[in-house]
Amino acid sequence: MMRRTLIFVCSLCLSVTAMAQEKTAFQTSSAWTPEIDVRSDIAIVYGAGDRRGMTFEARVKSWRERGYQTHFMTGIAWGNYEDYFTGKWDGKNHFGIGQVEQDGDTIWHGRNVPYVVPESTFIAYMKEAIIKKVIDAGISHIHLEEPEFWARAGYSEVFKKEWQQYYGFPWQPQHTSPENTYLSSKLKYHLYYNAIKEVSEYAKAYGKQKGMDVKVYIPTHSLVNYSSWRIVSPEASLASLPSIDGYIAQVWTGTSREPTYFNGLRKERVFENAFLEYGSMISMTAPTGRKIFLLTDPIEDWPRDWGDYKRNYEATFTAKLLYPMVANYEVMPWPERIYTRPYKLPNSDSSILIPKYYSTQMQIMVNALNSMPETANRVSGVNGIGVLMGNSMMFQRFPTHQGFEDPQFSNFYGQTLPLVKLGIPVQTVHMENLPFEATLKDIKVLVMSYSNMKPMSAEVHQHLAAWVKKGGVLIYCGRDDDPYQSVQEWWNTKGNTFKAPSEHLFRLLGVKPEQSQARVGKGYVYIVREHPKEFVMNAAGEKSYVALVQKAYEESAKAGKLLFRNSLYVSRGMYDVVAVMDENNDQNPFVVKGPVIDLFDPTLPVLASKSVTPGKQALLLNVGRVKEPGKPQVLAAAARIYNEERKAGAYSFVAKSPAKTVNAMRILLPSAPKETVLHGPGGEKITPAATSWDESSKTVFLQFDNSPDGVKVEISY
Repeated sequence: MMRRTLIFVCSLCLSVTAMAQEKTAFQTSSAWTPEIDVRSDIAIVYGAGDRRGMTFEARVKSWRERGYQTHFMTGIAWGNYEDYFTGKWDGKNHFGIGQVEQDGDTIWHGRNVPYVVPESTFIAYMKEAIIKKVIDAGISHIHLEEPEFWARAGYSEVFKKEWQQYYGFPWQPQHTSPENTYLSSKLKYHLYYNAIKEVSEYAKAYGKQKGMDVKVYIPTHSLVNYSSWRIVSPEASLASLPSIDGYIAQVWTGTSREPTYFNGLRKERVFENAFLEYGSMISMTAPTGRKIFLLTDPIEDWPRDWGDYKRNYEATFTAKLLYPMVANYEVMPWPERIYTRPYKLPNSDSSILIPKYYSTQMQIMVNALNSMPETANRVSGVNGIGVLMGNSMMFQRFPTHQGFEDPQFSNFYGQTLPLVKLGIPVQTVHMENLPFEATLKDIKVLVMSYSNMKPMSAEVHQHLAAWVKKGGVLIYCGRDDDPYQSVQEWWNTKGNTFKAPSEHLFRLLGVKPEQSQARVGKGYVYIVREHPKEFVMNAAGEKSYVALVQKAYEESAKAGKLLFRNSLYVSRGMYDVVAVMDENNDQNPFVVKGPVIDLFDPTLPVLASKSVTPGKQALLLNVGRVKEPGKPQVLAAAARIYNEERKAGAYSFVAKSPAKTVNAMRILLPSAPKETVLHGPGGEKITPAATSWDESSKTVFLQFDNSPDGVKVEISY
């Protein structure tokens, strides 16, 4: 991010004197309004178009005038680019660059908004009509969102032309063979890699001409989700581009509620899925040092009841907090739809605006992110087990060939879910990052399979073999009988004659494909001739797999005892983050001793202890770990705190949050308050809706209506 003098929020309070940090953000297509004044550090203004009665520049100005840093975001695979599609920009109609399915239908993102094949004219439009305009408006942080090519697409004339240019021979329909599917996906991958590279390099160069240090970020779904949803994207390769400065990990209920198999049952497992999604995004960026923001959304795109939104928001929110090495967040997308638009309930004609209790809870959680610290603390459980993944996971998801199925992306979940369910915070490892020494630095046991992906180069195997010989333990799972084993690739061309890519790896390791285990240098190799999907699609199918991982960790790696739990836990400053898994033989709750403040409860109760039961999560503020406990301070609030003043026997501050919402807060004081006085932004006196004192935590609870212009609170004690 841009280098500047930073005024950091204390990790143990919510107070800020200026919005100088770049820690929290939200994205919005709207101008500032009092109902969506979220009070994060950054407002990411979406779309460069002018609106009725308001230019793009005026939208940006409306947020800057309220103290926000302003970034810009736009879609790179779709967007409201009607001037381009209809020919207003260059006199040519460009609707023909839409992504097209086998039946000839264009895939649409919205009315007159196709998903595009990013050929040269579209790239030129993005540079000249979008990026230049944004930089001219003084914005130095640009987010190119969701480079997505649908796996089922690849039949348009423009795609056929790109095929000829890239491969040097005529287009072949992907549905006719695994070879053509693989080639089609590789081209889709390349087209968006090239588009991102060209547009980001242009942004950097043009910004430099203007004396600006432009930063470029990629908001994207995880590799886990794109593979599951059958979408192709450059993903991990972008992390090594010099013109890319970071990512936003777009994980939320809509992605994480995709059903998965475990113990033979197909159902939603939102927390576990979200945990793996965030993990894949972090492992993609960590070795390259790129900055990453973790996103979650209090609602989702499809009609559900508000209880469903709340439950799954808590699950995804907890999942991201269990990665304590990251403390930058996109707190929500589209506050205008969250705060101001009634949501239609399922199987009903009625629509309901966000309930007051939920908006209060949501803002408490969002404001906790403003002070959430990074920490060197590790998540509970064994942190040394990894699962290898790669971009080619996206290449063989559609269509099905020769009857080989991977229902619900189960070959990936077969390697990961059985471990997460046992309280093992399995780490995903991107094969594209293997050249970075840090990638395998802390991994003791690495699980891999070519049942659902293939190595993009022989270099992958060279790194893996070297790691094993130095003492790593590798578990290879798979029958190597899927139709993609024989696609024309490096392992069977240019003098190589391997029937499966794993044979090349085994040769480097000095083991035979039919061996079940072998000592290799200082390390070990285990070969399991089962597809990982069998571990989760069959009832109790994970048992032998888990036993092998345990043996590999304890006996071969000699890394200590592999402990099984039903929970994941980490402490981050004064915060406790807990998730307890169901579908586990251990049905005991996880108990946190207090006093703690429950931040998932809009009444902010102080509890002597909190018991978290299987299938539930918790975010708790542990009063016993507050620094400077004798100092008056706001511990938790559904508002952001400004202008704090402390005098003998007195404490005051200003609380700001969106209009038409209710603030709830816990304030730490040396003793019970004698008087509490509230004034609105016009100086009018306000009577709080609720106030109470808790002696066990030395906190006062206050509740009153929020104002984006600020409510001044004065307490004497």
